[in-house]
Amino acid sequence: MRNHAIGSQGLTASVEGLGTFGLTTAYGTRDDAEATATIQHALDLGVTMFDTADFYGLGGAERLLGRALASRLAEAVIASKVGGQSMDHEDRWVGPANGQPAYLKQAVERSLRRLGVDHIDLLYLHRVDPQVPVEESFGALGELVAEGKVGYLGISEAGPESIRRAHATAPLSAVQTEYSLFTRDVEANGVLATTRKLDIGFVAYSPLGRGFLSGTIRDLNDVPEDDFRRTWPRLADGNLDRNLVLVDRISAIADREGVTAAQIALAWVLGQGATAIPGTKRRTYLADNVAAAGIDLSPTVLAELSVAAPVGAAVGARYTPQAMAAIEE
Repeated sequence: MRNHAIGSQGLTASVEGLGTFGLTTAYGTRDDAEATATIQHALDLGVTMFDTADFYGLGGAERLLGRALASRLAEAVIASKVGGQSMDHEDRWVGPANGQPAYLKQAVERSLRRLGVDHIDLLYLHRVDPQVPVEESFGALGELVAEGKVGYLGISEAGPESIRRAHATAPLSAVQTEYSLFTRDVEANGVLATTRKLDIGFVAYSPLGRGFLSGTIRDLNDVPEDDFRRTWPRLADGNLDRNLVLVDRISAIADREGVTAAQIALAWVLGQGATAIPGTKRRTYLADNVAAAGIDLSPTVLAELSVAAPVGAAVGARYTPQAMAAIEE
């Protein structure tokens, strides 16, 4: 696994990381033992970037990640996110996005305790709070960098204007947004162009389209009963069959190239210069994902994949209406 610079502030990490959203919530039954083994095996395979958030599992993902990395912290780059949802001191959900400076500082203190560390390598504002100027939020986060509690800063699911304003207040190392052959919005809304102009790293979450691009989901019965994807608009009646056309096009190119559909989808994201953070809680999928970092797709194949799944081709919103309301365009 090769490392690369993420942004221009000095942060470096593996080109492919591990997302932890599904370790304690969302994607079916929780298995802490296997999730812990997966995290530790990721380190063995050269993965250094581990992405989490305070709201994942209401603090559960941070706790699990902290325990799993406790003896190997020197090998890991921990990225976490705060401010996407309001939580109280007992890790209960109490409201929507909160970018108030005092709240963000309290949230970071709680994240540090859950992770069992005194320093978070990369900290994102999880969602922009429309009630708080982004300059106020990043003024507070910049103070945490000065205090040594945070190494580098990022912002998640923000529009170009918020990215520019945040970066002018406290330099950003990363912008994190959903990005894959299934979700290419950032190419059309100016986000990707803004990061490149400002020399900010781009971190792609859900680079496998929430697992859809792996080809393992052919109908709703392939999704566990307790999996949040059952409410996903792109799997709704009328949308699934049309989206499977994209998956089949990508799978055909992968077959020809002698790799899996998941690997070629990840290799395409890496080929755009992004850091990819696919999430998995099982070692079997981890090895397949990590192998994608060693695939060097030619410009011809990259272009062919882009044509097979063009911008805006996926049918259905990428979140429910309530969740989409918290995302800046």
